[in-house]
Amino acid sequence: MKLKANGIDINYEIEGEGPVVTLSHSLACNLSMWDEQVRALKGRYRLLRYDTRGHGGTSAPDGAYTLDQLSDDLRALLDGLGIRETHLVGLSMGGMVGQVFALKHPAMVQSLALCDTTSRYPSGAAAIWEDRIKTVSAKGMQPMVASTLERWFTPPFRARRKDLMERVAAMIASTPAAGYVGCCHALPKINVTDRLRDVRCPAIVIVGEDDPGTPVAMAREIHAALPAADLAVLCRASHLSNLEQPEEFNRALGGFLDKVSGRTKL
Repeated sequence: MKLKANGIDINYEIEGEGPVVTLSHSLACNLSMWDEQVRALKGRYRLLRYDTRGHGGTSAPDGAYTLDQLSDDLRALLDGLGIRETHLVGLSMGGMVGQVFALKHPAMVQSLALCDTTSRYPSGAAAIWEDRIKTVSAKGMQPMVASTLERWFTPPFRARRKDLMERVAAMIASTPAAGYVGCCHALPKINVTDRLRDVRCPAIVIVGEDDPGTPVAMAREIHAALPAADLAVLCRASHLSNLEQPEEFNRALGGFLDKVSGRTKL
């Protein structure tokens, strides 16, 4: 389904019944990244997932995006759907959007799950993002596929799950170049660590122990900065921990949501 919001068409899906849980995906992914979580949670939650600006079926305008803009897209989507409050789950880019959104609209966020993400990057990281922008601007998304899969999944998992690697590779390759570049301008600018003390809702930080892009140290920094947060480090998982260890991820996320919402597992 699509909804016109904040000047773009946002592609989204809603499944299940219960308290609303909004799922925000990683860079170079789309809402299908959350299939395993929707299957696990839709029996007791209303799952809203959407394609971020520049991804999937959502509009991909040219130009640099900002995290405030991506947060405003989410606010406009929720407003358009008549949703006044939600549990918010974000992985990687989605976790950055989640942090900015929670700081801008605290009354709308019932709880916050920040997964394989960061609240700030070291200054040296800017060059990596510039390289990605230059590569994709010149050659499109295909050159990004192999290196991205290497960062996102551990070697044993890549070898064992060729089927999933093919599906994720297709998702990366099909990401609009303009959308990827637009988001690559936004993400390295995140710098909210010192403001996370103002996030008063319950929170959980989830991270794969082998995540090279947003490693455990970054997750611990977020966890330390949040006033009321749990921390879950998932064994044998890299950056897309929700896909590499779905059962452990769902156990951590589902247990947290059940605790903060008062729901019970069916």
